[in-house]
Amino acid sequence: MRSFRHRNFRLFFAGQFISLTGTWMQSVAVSWLVYRLTGSSLALGLTGFASHIPVFVFGLWGGCLADRGNKRRILILAQAAAMVQALTLAWLALSGTAVLWQVVGLAAFLGLVNAVEMPTRQAFVVDMVGRDDLHNAIALNSSMFNSARVLGPALAGLLVAALGEGWCFFLNGVSYLAVIAALAAMRLPPAAPLAACPPAVGAIRQGLAYAYGDEKIRAILSALVVVSLFVSVVMVLLPVVVNAVLGQGARELGFMTASMGAGSVVAAVTLALRRESRGLSRWRAVCGLGVGLCMMAFAASRSYALSAVIAAVLGFCLILFFAASNTILQLRTPDAMRGRVMALYAVTLVGMAPFGSLLAGGAASLLGAPVAIALAGSLCLAGVAASLYFEAAGQKAGQDGPGKPTH
Repeated sequence: MRSFRHRNFRLFFAGQFISLTGTWMQSVAVSWLVYRLTGSSLALGLTGFASHIPVFVFGLWGGCLADRGNKRRILILAQAAAMVQALTLAWLALSGTAVLWQVVGLAAFLGLVNAVEMPTRQAFVVDMVGRDDLHNAIALNSSMFNSARVLGPALAGLLVAALGEGWCFFLNGVSYLAVIAALAAMRLPPAAPLAACPPAVGAIRQGLAYAYGDEKIRAILSALVVVSLFVSVVMVLLPVVVNAVLGQGARELGFMTASMGAGSVVAAVTLALRRESRGLSRWRAVCGLGVGLCMMAFAASRSYALSAVIAAVLGFCLILFFAASNTILQLRTPDAMRGRVMALYAVTLVGMAPFGSLLAGGAASLLGAPVAIALAGSLCLAGVAASLYFEAAGQKAGQDGPGKPTH
């Protein structure tokens, strides 16, 4: 818990927990609203695509903005924009006028906000705690994110079943006030003068060249692409599996998502208890392979209880894989490049999801949700294994050959 020595991090943690609980409520409610309006797997895939494609297109620009600008000011503006989006969605749902194109359009707007907010938030962590406590702060952030992932969907399931989706959107809109207030209350030292930075296109090219030139960063990002692309198939098709395959309703969808979050919390606490970053590469490898195996098991299950257990294990593997990747990236990256490298992390983490969403919607329409998830799980397993093989081969070649050894 050593990151809580920093007042700014304590404020950030409390505000983000409240806000993220609302965010997870909205995530479950949006999926259920779209499925209720359309009954279509393809519509769920389209909504997922719209919410994530802006991160893929504009994420690197958002990272460049984080390296150039005042991170706290950027985050406050982004949270305010997200609040407007949530309250607009609440108004449409509560008035009974929501239609698919409006939900998809608002999802795309939120994705544009996230393209700026995600890399800025990731790069802002070191400003609050410094490099010495960075590993612990990332682990605690993961525990907070996934505790909200347990609470938010469970509340959403109950609220949607009792009152409808609109109140989830309204409460999410109000929750943004907590993180805005926390950011405004922080006492930050004067920002260091920004290093000379080329124009946006040049800065983005510079960040890409740096990431590609570092063998370890390149390997981490390639594995993230594979896992993020295929695991989004499960996320998109979860309402279909819960309803059409397992025969359950909105409340059970919330608890299934919460079960995945519970596994993620255990993983985050496991990371927070570690005193050093040594061994994270091993955890990253094992959990990356575990994601594919869990997806295949989830596709085969026809029991709600068993599926919930598998979802918890999947959540554990996912958060350990993502958090270990995040920590290694941040520790290897200089401050001047942090925003752009974390933008690449956001692009691989979230920017692959739109393509996974389209894959999920199309494959489920043709093959059914269980077959689509099983296929995605097998491809994820094969892709991570290939990435790890080439990473190990590259490191061995670097150690055996002339020149600078790899890390």
